[in-house]
Amino acid sequence: MAEAAQNPVSQPEKVVITNRHGEKLVGLLHETGSKELVILCHGARSHKGDNIMTKLALALKKEGISAFCFDFAGNGESEGTFQFGQYWREVDDLHAVVQHFSGTNHTVSAILGHSKGGDEVLLYASKYGDVRTVVNVSGRYDLNGGLELRLGKNFMERIKKQGYLDIKDKTGTFDCRVTEESLLDRMNTKMHESCLKIAKDCRVLTVHGSDDDVIPVGDALEFAKIIPNHKLHVIQGADHYYSDHQAELASTILEFLKAAFQEDKTTSN
Repeated sequence: MAEAAQNPVSQPEKVVITNRHGEKLVGLLHETGSKELVILCHGARSHKGDNIMTKLALALKKEGISAFCFDFAGNGESEGTFQFGQYWREVDDLHAVVQHFSGTNHTVSAILGHSKGGDEVLLYASKYGDVRTVVNVSGRYDLNGGLELRLGKNFMERIKKQGYLDIKDKTGTFDCRVTEESLLDRMNTKMHESCLKIAKDCRVLTVHGSDDDVIPVGDALEFAKIIPNHKLHVIQGADHYYSDHQAELASTILEFLKAAFQEDKTTSN
């Protein structure tokens, strides 16, 4: 592992994995030769190459830990159509990725997600339970939260009237279309009920910024109340994207993962 850490600059390898819907998911494998592999999951309207995913992958690689970042279906380079909701469908994408690497010389030792991806790694743990170390970075506890901010006032009334809403970004440019079906999919995804199903031997770290204006830090406190084997780390002054706090984010996650991997090695011996 230490020898692999000396060469963290090699280019990542593109890997294509087919999900259960026949769509090709495109990812980047940051290989170090370690047995441990951490899968990184991006947030909504993002991709495998966003700033958080890239910097975390490089931080892991520098420590000699392999990492895999991929695009969920309908995002980035992956096939499929983007949907506002489809949390559980993206959980199935993650399962396809875990299964792919379980058949290689890697062990999927941890899954990590940011924002929407944070919710999805928790949902994954509640459904599959085959990865015992989970990192939720800035996930949302109440998926009904933040909708008015994103969709505008009276969004349910308006979407029922025309069947969809078009979202614009801060510059007024079209961003994406939200259908009534995809909105209801998000609103009916219950994080509380799912998190109660996470096994006690699954270690969960939640990291959240105290100054997050997209998903309030209070959501992280709610996760801490109900997930049995849980550690909470609030980064003071950090926003949703950890703009000025990338180093603390990486060091917090690495400390947790290295302790978890060491515990796994001790248990298996």
